[in-house]
Amino acid sequence: MMAYFGRVPFSHKEFFEGRAGHQASYPMYHSGSAGEIHLGFDRIVDEVSNEFFFYGSSHSHHHGEILFPSDICGLNVLDKQYCEQPVVARGDLYPGNPLSHWQQGAVSPVVGFRSSLLPDCINPSLVDPYPYSQNREAYGGNSPSIAANVFDSNVERGNTSLSLQIGFDNVDAQCPVFLDNCRFGQEVGDESGTWEACLTETSRCDIRPTWPSSCGRDRGATSWSIQLVEANQGSNENTVAFCNAVEKIRNAYPAFDLKTNTGKIWSVARRFPDHILDESKFKISVWTDSSPYPLLLSQRGGCITHDFIAEILHCTNRYSVQEECLLSVCGSDEFLQNNHTLGSHESLRKATTCIQLRLHDTSILKQSLARTQEDDQRQFSVNQLFEDTCGWRLTRWNLVSVIMKYRGQVEHLLQNQHEVENAIEAAKAICSVLSFVETRDISDAVKKLRAVSLVKAQNSLQSVGTPDKVLIEDGVTELSMAISCLIHVYSSSFDANFQLASMPKSPSCADISLDSQFSFTVYAAHNIPEAWVNSYKVFSFSCSLTYAGKIICQVKICKNIPVKKSFFYLADWNEKINFPLRIKALPRETMLTIKLLGVNTTSKNTEVLAWTCSSLYPKERLIHGTVLLSMTLNSMLTTTMITPSICSTEIPTSVTLQIDFPETNLEFIKPEPEERRGDLEEPTEDCLKYIARLSQKHSLLLLSEQQRRILWFYRYYCNNQNCSLPLVLGSAPSWDRTTVSEMYAVLRRWRFSNPLEALGLLTFSFPDQDIRRTAVQQLENMSNDELLEYLPQLVQVVKFEWSLESPLVKLLLNRSLQSIQVAHQLYWLLKNAQNEVHFKSWYQKLLAALQFCAGKTLNTEFSKEGKLVRILEDIAKKVKAASDPEKKEVLKVELNKLQQFFQEVKVCRLPLNPALVVQGIETDSCSYFMSNAFPLKISFINANAPSGNINVIFKIGDDLRQDMLVLQIIRVMDSIWLQEGLDMQMIIYKCLSTGKGQGLVQMVPDATTLAKIHRESGLIGPFKENTIKKWFRHHHPLESSYQEAIRNFFYSCAGWCVVTFILGVCDRHSDNIMLTNAGHMFHIDFGRFLGHAQTFGSIRRDRAPFIFTSEMEYFITEGGKNPQRFQEFVELCCRAYNIVRKHSQLLLNLLEMMLHAGLPELNSIQDLKYVYDNLRPQDSDLQATSYFTRKIKESLECFPVKLNNLIHMFAQMSVTGFAKPPAPESVPQEWMMLDGEKSIARATILGFNKKTDSLYLVQVVQTCNVVTFVERSFDQFSKLHSHLQKQFPSHALPEFPHSWHLPLTDLEHKRVKDLNVYLKQLLSGSRKLANNKLVLSFFLNWSKDTLAEDSSSVTLGPQSTDYKPGVQLVISYESTRLTIMLKHMRNIHLPDGSAPSAHAEFYLLPDPSEVSGRKTRTAPKSSDPTYNEIVVYDKVTELKGRVLKLVVKSKGTFVGAVNIQLSSVQLNEEKWYPLGNSII
Repeated sequence: MMAYFGRVPFSHKEFFEGRAGHQASYPMYHSGSAGEIHLGFDRIVDEVSNEFFFYGSSHSHHHGEILFPSDICGLNVLDKQYCEQPVVARGDLYPGNPLSHWQQGAVSPVVGFRSSLLPDCINPSLVDPYPYSQNREAYGGNSPSIAANVFDSNVERGNTSLSLQIGFDNVDAQCPVFLDNCRFGQEVGDESGTWEACLTETSRCDIRPTWPSSCGRDRGATSWSIQLVEANQGSNENTVAFCNAVEKIRNAYPAFDLKTNTGKIWSVARRFPDHILDESKFKISVWTDSSPYPLLLSQRGGCITHDFIAEILHCTNRYSVQEECLLSVCGSDEFLQNNHTLGSHESLRKATTCIQLRLHDTSILKQSLARTQEDDQRQFSVNQLFEDTCGWRLTRWNLVSVIMKYRGQVEHLLQNQHEVENAIEAAKAICSVLSFVETRDISDAVKKLRAVSLVKAQNSLQSVGTPDKVLIEDGVTELSMAISCLIHVYSSSFDANFQLASMPKSPSCADISLDSQFSFTVYAAHNIPEAWVNSYKVFSFSCSLTYAGKIICQVKICKNIPVKKSFFYLADWNEKINFPLRIKALPRETMLTIKLLGVNTTSKNTEVLAWTCSSLYPKERLIHGTVLLSMTLNSMLTTTMITPSICSTEIPTSVTLQIDFPETNLEFIKPEPEERRGDLEEPTEDCLKYIARLSQKHSLLLLSEQQRRILWFYRYYCNNQNCSLPLVLGSAPSWDRTTVSEMYAVLRRWRFSNPLEALGLLTFSFPDQDIRRTAVQQLENMSNDELLEYLPQLVQVVKFEWSLESPLVKLLLNRSLQSIQVAHQLYWLLKNAQNEVHFKSWYQKLLAALQFCAGKTLNTEFSKEGKLVRILEDIAKKVKAASDPEKKEVLKVELNKLQQFFQEVKVCRLPLNPALVVQGIETDSCSYFMSNAFPLKISFINANAPSGNINVIFKIGDDLRQDMLVLQIIRVMDSIWLQEGLDMQMIIYKCLSTGKGQGLVQMVPDATTLAKIHRESGLIGPFKENTIKKWFRHHHPLESSYQEAIRNFFYSCAGWCVVTFILGVCDRHSDNIMLTNAGHMFHIDFGRFLGHAQTFGSIRRDRAPFIFTSEMEYFITEGGKNPQRFQEFVELCCRAYNIVRKHSQLLLNLLEMMLHAGLPELNSIQDLKYVYDNLRPQDSDLQATSYFTRKIKESLECFPVKLNNLIHMFAQMSVTGFAKPPAPESVPQEWMMLDGEKSIARATILGFNKKTDSLYLVQVVQTCNVVTFVERSFDQFSKLHSHLQKQFPSHALPEFPHSWHLPLTDLEHKRVKDLNVYLKQLLSGSRKLANNKLVLSFFLNWSKDTLAEDSSSVTLGPQSTDYKPGVQLVISYESTRLTIMLKHMRNIHLPDGSAPSAHAEFYLLPDPSEVSGRKTRTAPKSSDPTYNEIVVYDKVTELKGRVLKLVVKSKGTFVGAVNIQLSSVQLNEEKWYPLGNSII
């Protein structure tokens, strides 16, 4: 295959002086077979300039952007023009009459030209001012909008025919039923209060002539009849099909099916290997109705919830059936899943305090969010689909009005045979309502009527004869038929709730076949704005066919015409377009794009003014007949975004394009799967290895043209072991029928190793419906909880679906009916997605479908959440706008709105988490933050735990979608680690974008910014090594608690180093890093990522790969006392990094699926490549370990990080002032007494277990409000009292409760009560007693059990310094290549005992040529240096007889050496080797 490069001259004159019929066609690829398409190699890019460029290899990732001017004068003029058109509205019909006849309550509906024109069928007081989900019920029935008994006529059941008197006596005419302006579902009653249906789906409006009896004839009584019927599910066939599909999905989940309609919010559960869960253990307190105290139980993570409930029932002497009981998480509406293990539940696995659960009897639990039978009876109609749009209602109203006026004018014309212009003006009014479209048939009919009038005027002396009547009647009939055709085309092209009662007879099919060239006629662009008429001399258009983001072929129209004025301004080219491609060669998902061009009168430049597009095969049938397309003005669009999702079928408000396609019944014939191996030779071993290396790219966008050709050439030798399906299918050279049939063959035989592998098939690179259907079939194997993790990406790729009836849309709606968690998150994702301008209509329809499926109760919750967000937005805007002195007072006043809101709704669920129910706010705890956006801190009162508030941040002015994505990817990485048994102690808070530039952020309790810690340490806090260590020691005076904090910091710091490096998180400073009292480190604020760092001039503000500073190392190693911990930290980071790298394909797919989400810093292939480069999937684990170790050391040695923190601290101090420094550092041991600030405020026994030696769960609250829990037995309490008796006189101690005389059944409850009295007296007594070392050590040495680490996890603690000098190596050997990794050294010293600056030298013996010497870098002044450097020897034929000599030196001084017999080495294992002759 060859591609040609060149320049085709196309002069300015040729472009602008083309005559009718002149057009330039440029197919993108010319093959030997005429009309065949070979996509991806050649295309035309520039459509506007005077020269065209032909490019060679062109894939979707090289696509150009179609740019539109951002500011075209006249946009506002256009809107004004549209609004000020002389459209007949209510007031226009009743001049001089302020109160219409139907408003006056007249019973007899007489329709004429003025006050009697409209029937008395609407009461304006009944118009519903509220939308679907606000201040009224979320659902109504399909009740119509007007009552039937106001008419004199009979109303037939099922098919309502409404008879009205229209200006003449004893004449029946059917009345339109489109006069209401009410929302769907609203019932409207008549004056007597009767509520009944009067309209059905076939309600009809019949506008036809009525003849006086004196006329003596009935000619034409139906010849110009315009009859409308109500289309409850819409007039557009795609909309009708979508409504039907949604109803079918909802009907598959009836309300009585309690398996899917539980009405409960289930805790998210993830699958984990059994051995990981079995190694974990939880301490859980369970509250039951049978006791005022919780039951304390210890259970392994692998225990099934169902079995745990059985144990609880046994301990409480209850014998209920386990299936009748559920466990909920205290403080929320979240229930554990009985068929899942305890350790699989996210709410338990991520608990930061003692796990507290409550046991429920299902027989008394309410199905609070369940759907009802009433929900099952509702139907999904176009009214719900366009709940928030009133455009089509306005059109319907005005259309009926102007049709009736037209009818009156026509009757007047037929009787008087003059005043033709009045009838024409009435026809114009109809066209204006129908988006100012004037078809050619209407224009011709108007000319004919005017011609008759002109002839009549010239022959005015002659008496009026029958021939003139006939001519007028014929003209009226022709005009009415043209109007009927326009109404039919309009209602078929756009979403309306009306259509013609009888469709116009379709013209005979054109003589075209699949072998014909694709052609059509562009008739006109209607409703050209007047501002354009004045600014642009002539107008033209261009057409192109695109597929999968690539241009197939383009036709440039050379015919430039000025705008003409008929009824309205329009450019009527009436130009036939012929694409030099056979219809059968066009892929099914081909898109036609047409752009409107104008020549600027001033600059003489050609500008793109508007664009529109359409699919060629809607509903598998070639597009046919006359089509109206709404054109989008003044915007930019890339070719990859040209999909059916941007083809809006809403009522157009600007320019409308009319295209006439040939009438045809041609349907798309799908290619059958067929392998064509031919003489393809089996690839060599080296070729298969190369294919495997290519598969490490993981993203189609990162493959070169040559690499794609290779993959496709060996497509039949690719499988899930050496490649991924998206790479193979995406490497196909074209989408012609032959290639597609082979793609289907590959698809059919492929075996997916994991459902997530199919995510790559849902990107914009794969528009083929069958391929996307296969991908969705794989995703159906995922549970609701697994799917929940990837909802943001699935919502984004919905825009690349071919219709809203696609398998992906059905999957989302199905899962929303199965899981409230899915429905809730999907709701907010779709609400947010509506801010994407081009896809707003698409997402609005999907959101309407979701709300229909969700049911009335859940929609009420959505409505309350939405109102809560609107109130918060209003408060935040007012606080931000207020001056600094007034902000506090403004906040206080505005918070009253929230208080009033909760008085109205009682309770509301938080958008961040539907399981969190709040019932008010604690005003005194609400505030705002001193930053640019002044975000609010709102303290909500938890309805399920009034003593515990839920704090959230509400921000405006920031795009939180990017934060959501970063946190989601981090959550995926954390899940990957947990699957491998590695708990990195990650705290990942929740974040939700609730609209454009606004959203909610979860606040992590007991967390402090690193900047605040620095400020407490003085002006040079960022430069002090011991800042973090002092802070934690201050909060953890007991050694056991302090070591637990080190452990949490050790793991969490390593995890965040890895994730922030991979994602390139920037803008890292001390205010974006937080520490919890328990030791967890985490990052916040992800406004910049993927390496998009801020710069000062040409200097990057973020110069370290990630944040790991010397003060963090100082804390981990306890000031250098345990230097081996740094080695362990490096090992942990590298292990976590290598685990994530194995899932590079998943991470890259998730990011690629978000490329077109409109995120500011994820919009190009370079952004994707940044993550690929950081993941380094092509590297071995050893290579990646060496690479990441270098990054750790770069970060550790990066001085600008500290400087940046200092600058940031000073900047913040200028706003907030200086903080009071903490007390001098102290290093107390467990036996030491604490100061008053760290004493115990109270200790309370919450419950006990019922094992042989009962354990009591004790809640310990320190005076600093730190809450911990310990388990103690009664014997341990007794021993504590005995020890205290040895130190204190008996009168200073409370009496200890010895309760041995009580019966066994009441013993434990009595002991709990007595012990609580004892503890209260003990801790409220003398300070000396309460702060005694025995008391403190008794209560403050508890640490929370979490998921256990596996055997390879790091165990922290004081490290031994008794190790002999040694070096750690990993030796591997493969295909004559010997690889040695030098990992670490330990306990090495110079002869004087000081730490050396050591390097290692390697020699492979025997080495007669002395060429085997290798040398590592020098590690400065360390007795325990870390290297992770790789040394490679090639062409090593065997290991037998070979010796590896390693010598350690420090600036020429010998430190130690070791000789290793390679034949006896255990390959690919880490091993410590002793260093001989090293000073100990």
